[in-house]
Amino acid sequence: MKTKTIFLAAALAGGMCVAAHAGEGGSVERGKSLFNDPNFAGGSRACDSCHPEGSGLEQAGAKSSFTIMGGSQSSLTEAVNTCIVNANKGEAIEPDSQEMQDITAYIKSLGQ
Repeated sequence: MKTKTIFLAAALAGGMCVAAHAGEGGSVERGKSLFNDPNFAGGSRACDSCHPEGSGLEQAGAKSSFTIMGGSQSSLTEAVNTCIVNANKGEAIEPDSQEMQDITAYIKSLGQ
């Protein structure tokens, strides 16, 4: 019984670590915090205001192209910046920045 308990605890802990750090070096927790921050990237609204709890983004992490506000984006990072600039009235963030890695990690986690 003790062995099963230890194995189960280790498996659960390992699963949480995978979920917490999914997405190419980004942190899901930090990404969720940015997603819910109305001041993210100098904006005036949180991503959550259009996508409550990430709704509508469940498949975004698996997509390679997007159509947002009548424009085409060829990556998730371009789609995120399109929303930051147009919907949130913020400033685009660098595609290779830690903030972008974090918010895309969170978005990708929504499909898991």
